[in-house]
Amino acid sequence: MPRVFFVTGSSAGLGQALVKEILDNGYYVIATARKPEVLIFEKATSTNFLVVQLDLLDSKSVLTAYLTGVAKFGRIDVVVNNGGYIKRQMDVNFTGALVSTRAAIKVMREQNPPGGIIQQITSIGGRIGMPWMCMYSASKFALGGFTEAVAQEMDPKWGIKFTCVEPGGFKTDFFPRSMVYTNATSSEYYLTPVKSHIKGIEESQRGDPPKGAKALYHLATLEDPPRKAVLGSDAYGWLHEHMTAEHEDLLRNKSLARSTDVDD
Repeated sequence: MPRVFFVTGSSAGLGQALVKEILDNGYYVIATARKPEVLIFEKATSTNFLVVQLDLLDSKSVLTAYLTGVAKFGRIDVVVNNGGYIKRQMDVNFTGALVSTRAAIKVMREQNPPGGIIQQITSIGGRIGMPWMCMYSASKFALGGFTEAVAQEMDPKWGIKFTCVEPGGFKTDFFPRSMVYTNATSSEYYLTPVKSHIKGIEESQRGDPPKGAKALYHLATLEDPPRKAVLGSDAYGWLHEHMTAEHEDLLRNKSLARSTDVDD
């Protein structure tokens, strides 16, 4: 039987492109969104495609979506936690993905044979703190830390593997659709230059969603997927520079770090 994918946030951007990529490759997909009526794909049939309404802030809705998918296809092989929304950042970006991950683990360890891949779509902002997007970065850092820890808690016989996917800027409607600014009441938080900065980031995005979807699909087909994968030349460059500086700091403070141990 073809692999079965479960994708959150399927209505736009990378999620939408990934669903198309899955169907183009002859696999099955459970596509979820808060407004499922918008999920229309050319190659979708009653055999290879299932639309499920999903609210990541409702744990019952999440579990029902997984069980509905299992009832149709018998199992789930790949989960892509792609849903995200800046306005309710910690709730959806972190807590929603956590709830979805718990449901995915339950399904994957109980199916026969057990196992599967869970892709967490975080962000390069989950490895590098992004100015003017501090809560967004916080939510993505939290998701990355949670995933790194929970991956080590899996019983090997369950066969469940994790990949944190860290995209840079992709040409989607993410910013205009999801960005909500605070109501600044102080001149210290004048928003005009902030909005200009964010607009510059939006206009400089180079990532191509169909190519990003192909990369996600490729990662899902690997026997031993990486724990972390960066997508985009911008993200790769930023992370390389950031990690180099962090490594230099680590070495510079080596003696200080070792000075705090108890005496033998």
